[in-house]
Amino acid sequence: MTNNHNENDFDWEKASKKGFGDSYSASERQELAALYGSTLKEVKARELVKGTIVGIKEREVLVNIGYKSDGIIPLSEFKDLEEIKVGDEVEVYVENTEDSNGRVVLSRKKAKVISAWNKIQSALDNDTVIEGLVKRKTKGGLIIDIFGIEAFLPGSQVDVKPIRSKGNDDNVFDEYVGKKLDVKVIKINYANDNVVVSHRVLIEKDIEQQRQAILNNLERGQVLEGTIKNMTNFGVFIDLGGVDGLLHITDISWGRINDPRDVLDYDQKVNVVVLDFDEEKKRISLGMKQLTPHPWSSLPEEITVGTKVRGRVVNVADYGAFLEVIPGVEGLIHVSEMSWSQHLRNPQEFLKVGDVLDAVVLTLDREERKMSLGIKQLTQDPWTRADLTTKYAVGTKHRGLVRNMTTFGLFLELEEGIDGLVHVSDLSWTRKIKHPSEFIKVGEYLDVVVLELDVENKRLALGHKQLEENPWDTFETIFLPNSIHKCTIVGKNEKGAILELPYGIEGFATTKNIIKEDGKEAEVGETLDFIVVEFSKEDKKIVVSHTKTFAKPEERTDTTASKKEPKKRKTEEENTNKTEEENTNNTEVETENTTSESTNQI
Repeated sequence: MTNNHNENDFDWEKASKKGFGDSYSASERQELAALYGSTLKEVKARELVKGTIVGIKEREVLVNIGYKSDGIIPLSEFKDLEEIKVGDEVEVYVENTEDSNGRVVLSRKKAKVISAWNKIQSALDNDTVIEGLVKRKTKGGLIIDIFGIEAFLPGSQVDVKPIRSKGNDDNVFDEYVGKKLDVKVIKINYANDNVVVSHRVLIEKDIEQQRQAILNNLERGQVLEGTIKNMTNFGVFIDLGGVDGLLHITDISWGRINDPRDVLDYDQKVNVVVLDFDEEKKRISLGMKQLTPHPWSSLPEEITVGTKVRGRVVNVADYGAFLEVIPGVEGLIHVSEMSWSQHLRNPQEFLKVGDVLDAVVLTLDREERKMSLGIKQLTQDPWTRADLTTKYAVGTKHRGLVRNMTTFGLFLELEEGIDGLVHVSDLSWTRKIKHPSEFIKVGEYLDVVVLELDVENKRLALGHKQLEENPWDTFETIFLPNSIHKCTIVGKNEKGAILELPYGIEGFATTKNIIKEDGKEAEVGETLDFIVVEFSKEDKKIVVSHTKTFAKPEERTDTTASKKEPKKRKTEEENTNKTEEENTNNTEVETENTTSESTNQI
């Protein structure tokens, strides 16, 4: 039987008098509410929850988190997943439990970020190893993706050994980009959303185990294989598999090496021998050349003292140069053996590194492995030449270079290996020179005449003033006693004044003899008339007085005594007034006694 009801037959007025559910009692209502509430979760804003995909639309995904309404999440937040379908479980973040439409607001994007930071913090707290993907290079290191968060991997934390570029600095770390790398989190900065990771700490842990194994079995003389880790100008650091050893530059080769990079390369595998080991400081000294025989053992027996050898200059020092005769065998050429010249010069004036030249063996000690060489011995000693006595005979004139000076004279180089001494007294007839520098400078040329030649002792005495005649023979006829001349005071001391006389020669006047007519003492720079009181050709001394130029003729000292008897006159003066002569340092002897006897003595 079929009941055909028409909606018009329904009595809406009777139904509207009571609401839906009015037929339930209060207790039934409470029971139903509890039953419904038990099917819902307690959800709070700003927390992560698990949800199930219940619908997928063109641009949206419906996710049920067990709340009274489903959440809608943009489909774009699932693009990292290859495929999604209804029923998949996902983790989401509750932004708000109810929006204006009464729906819960969810975000999978924020859920991923928060979940990633939680995992990163957990990795730091528990010191766990996580895997990351190197995305790109950056200044000072690499950017690595861990759980969707970009972390910084410093270059110093990539490996235990320095990462070197291949070709140029722009290529550093290229080999790591796009690769997966195990790392540990070593620092988190939430303020800047910054994470720092390290790959090096994982390597160091493995290396430490290897290091202990190597140190426990290390012995002097042990030969090991290592990899060149770093190079400096003093040596090479070699990785022996967890522990580093130093290969000093002098232990690389028996021959001389200026820079380890000239013979070795980075990351090169080499065999080395343990030379020394400091257990306390964990320092290992290594050697390479010790694995080969010493080259002195292969030095030919025919090389003896006097043998001429050829080699290459490998080093130049202040005292000489080192000549490599065969690889690993060097001889010293002292600077004094480079030239017959007696003036030692900088070896770099003669030689430079890389020069190939001949030398003569001067000394050879195979046991001590020492050899001295000479270059000048390849040429004849100039003092042994047959024409020496003729070329430098007494009286011959020459021109030489001033090489050195002393207080007593200067050394003149006439040719390489031939030097002579010019005494300070042989520089000038007229000037009293205390030091050669007052007359000439080092590096200047000077004309001289040979005064003495001693071939046996290799000595040569030279003179400059002897190139001219002795002017004192002429001065004797000019500066006659009682003659008056214009003189200039050029200096003063406690005993008197030094004067410049005509022809540039010097004269002397005691202090009391430079008193002017007005009673004042003449000063330096004044030019006045002076009368000759004494002339001595042998002593090259002229004593004058200005005071006597205005004295009465009878008060002037009688200077008509024979000027050809200076030594006799000097003795008489010493007996007459010894005290005054000592005060004037044998320069002038004069007395103001008015007795005729004293006047006649002066």
